[in-house]
Amino acid sequence: MPYATRSRLIGLGLSLGLGLATAATALTVDPVEQHNSNAVWFENWSGLSNAQLVVSAPNGKVTEVFAASGTPVFELERGATLDGIYRYELKAATEEQVEIANPIDNGRAEIASSQAKAFYMNGSFVVSRGVIITPEEIQED
Repeated sequence: MPYATRSRLIGLGLSLGLGLATAATALTVDPVEQHNSNAVWFENWSGLSNAQLVVSAPNGKVTEVFAASGTPVFELERGATLDGIYRYELKAATEEQVEIANPIDNGRAEIASSQAKAFYMNGSFVVSRGVIITPEEIQED
């Protein structure tokens, strides 16, 4: 095999390998919603910090839960829980750094040139008879 062809194949292999490694790194942060009868939290939490979970109840009441490390946990209030669909937004910082396009001189000794890449996720869960449930899938025949 000619040297030029071999070099191109090696280069292509390295590019594909690096691309797959980058894709795998990007997919490592993929929290999964979990719940029991009175709380919602997230698993597969590695690589995230400074999380804010904002939950909106069916009546519009908004509850914010912050966790500097580890998963934020939302718990239903005893005796004051409304049945219906609760919606949430989850925001957190990843370990990945991104460049700040327009750094601002905030008066500190050193101007930051990068910041933690943001993670965002939203979803919902259902409360029925005062407990969090997993709705049954309805399939038409």
